[in-house]
Amino acid sequence: MDLPAIDLAPYLSVDGGGGDGSKVASEQGELCREVSRILREMGALLVKDPRCTVDDNDRFIDMMEKYFESPPEFKRLQERPNFHYQVGVTPEGVEVPKSMVNEEMQAKIKAMPKESQPSIPRGPDCKWRYMWRSGPQTSKARFRVQELNAEPVIPEGFPEWKETMDSLAYKLLSAIGVVAEMAAIGFGLPKDAFTSIMKQAPHYLAPTGSDLCRYGQEGSVFAGYHYDLNFLTIHGRSRFPGLNIWLNNGQKVEVEVPVGYLLVQTGKQMEWLTAGECQAGMHEVIVTKRTIEAIKLASAQNRSLWRVSSTFFSHIASEAVLKPLGHFAESPLASKYPPMCAGEYVERELAFQRE
Repeated sequence: MDLPAIDLAPYLSVDGGGGDGSKVASEQGELCREVSRILREMGALLVKDPRCTVDDNDRFIDMMEKYFESPPEFKRLQERPNFHYQVGVTPEGVEVPKSMVNEEMQAKIKAMPKESQPSIPRGPDCKWRYMWRSGPQTSKARFRVQELNAEPVIPEGFPEWKETMDSLAYKLLSAIGVVAEMAAIGFGLPKDAFTSIMKQAPHYLAPTGSDLCRYGQEGSVFAGYHYDLNFLTIHGRSRFPGLNIWLNNGQKVEVEVPVGYLLVQTGKQMEWLTAGECQAGMHEVIVTKRTIEAIKLASAQNRSLWRVSSTFFSHIASEAVLKPLGHFAESPLASKYPPMCAGEYVERELAFQRE
């Protein structure tokens, strides 16, 4: 099954995506309603943003392949466990997917049809990750001094690092902003319902690196079955397949992101703001038959055998209150999503990961 794809260019062509939303609503309302429908029914969609090119993604992946190919002792110089790995590098064997330890999630998995069940990892994820914060941050003290807003880490020997990271992060965040505006309009909310509470949030460009030389056997789990705790997640095309997502109807889909497109998935903060109408999208990254085929081709062409993702996590600002917005507050499920500071919610999720 192919995921629906939305070209953002028509929306961007109307006032550049700016204005008060009335012109957008009249001329592009149907497209906005389609975005909200897809997020509600499927939890994921493909988007094409003319501002974010194939070259942008390739330049980023080239640099990250070089970094992840570096010796482990070099990469560990960028490790910041004192900030709970929310900046710098997270080594393989640190991130523990909830599906490995959460009994409620395991029970749900067992109740799934066999063909829809995810792989259950036997240990922590065998992937590396790099956390790079993007955009201006809050100056308020409550979260400023904590890991949510810690200073970024730049590895030595990569003079292009900051510019490359910032450039892609800016473009991915811009694409997310457009999707968020379109979704808000489609849901019948003010155009800036989501974007107004994303300002000064701890957004992260968080690429992963998985060693296919070491873990290239079919069934290896790089990222166990999980949801993302943030608002919306977006990333470009990886050079190796292996991403499985679960639609809101429970259907398992092995995603192939077309060249030039970006994949957007709903996170837990979006679920909170819509009182569960948009469920956080479940997903995993494993070695599949298609991954094996890509490994063979890359080996023949003497290309890197590190699987790099260009994952970007957009967040709601730490000081903003997570609660069902607008008419979602009238939902019978709204009580499941009580008002809570976004930073407090993230800290709770991170506390679980540290246990």
